[in-house]
Amino acid sequence: MASSQEATPLESAGTVDALFRPVRAGNAFEETVERLLQTIRLGVVDPGERLPAERDLAARFNVSRVTLREAIRALAQAGYVESRRGRYGGTFVSRTPPRPRKRDLKRMARQLGDGLDDALTLRYVLEVGAAEAAAARELSDTERDYLRRRLDECGGATLDSYRRLDSRFHLAIAELSGSSSLTSAVADARMRLNELLDAIPLLTRNIEHSNQQHAAIVEAIIAGDQDAARQAMAEHAAGTASLLRGFLA
Repeated sequence: MASSQEATPLESAGTVDALFRPVRAGNAFEETVERLLQTIRLGVVDPGERLPAERDLAARFNVSRVTLREAIRALAQAGYVESRRGRYGGTFVSRTPPRPRKRDLKRMARQLGDGLDDALTLRYVLEVGAAEAAAARELSDTERDYLRRRLDECGGATLDSYRRLDSRFHLAIAELSGSSSLTSAVADARMRLNELLDAIPLLTRNIEHSNQQHAAIVEAIIAGDQDAARQAMAEHAAGTASLLRGFLA
C-alpha cells in the first residue's frame, strides 16, 4: 500500500491480502465497493493515505479496470475517497470520511433484534480463537514488534482515531494466527461490530480499561500462553458486549 512511511512485510501482506482478494463475478461492483470500504473503515489504509494503484487493485480483486473505477467513483461521490491528478496523484482516503447519523445507527441496532447477540457471538468466537491461535505460533521478532506497535497505537489514540486503531490492533492478532481465512472472517465481523459501536458513545474509562486488556492479550500471545490469551480476549469481548447491550438493548 502506498504510504508516507514504508510498510512492513506484515502490513503489506497480512490484512491487505485478506481484504484485497478476488471478488465473485456475480456482484463484482458491489463487492469491490465493500472491500474498499473495509480497508477504509478498518484503518488498513489511513485517512489521507493513497490506495494502491488501479492496475494493482483490479488484479487483486480480479475485476476490470472499468468496474474498479466505477467503484472508486461511487465512493468518491459518497465522500470516502478523493482523486488527485498529477505526478503524485491517485486515489486517497478522505481525511474526514462521512459518518452515519447516530439516530440511524440506533434504529438499525433496534431492528437487529436477535442479530445483536448473533454479531457479538460471532465476534467472540472468531477473536478468542484468533488470540489463542496467535499464541500457539512461534512468532518472529518482526511479528512481535508489529503486534507491540499496534498496541502502542491504541494506547496513544485520540477519541477520533481510536475505533480505527482498535480495529487495526484486532486485525493484527488475526494476521498472526497464520490463517488468511480467519483474518478475512475477523475483518467482516469487525465491520459489523463497528457499525454497532458507532451507535454508542466513546467512554474514556472504557478506553483505558480496553487498553489494559489489550496489553494483557499481547503479553499472553508473545509469551505463547494460549490459555491466558484466550481468557484475556474473552474478557475483552465480554466487556464490549456488555456496553453494546446496555446502550442498545
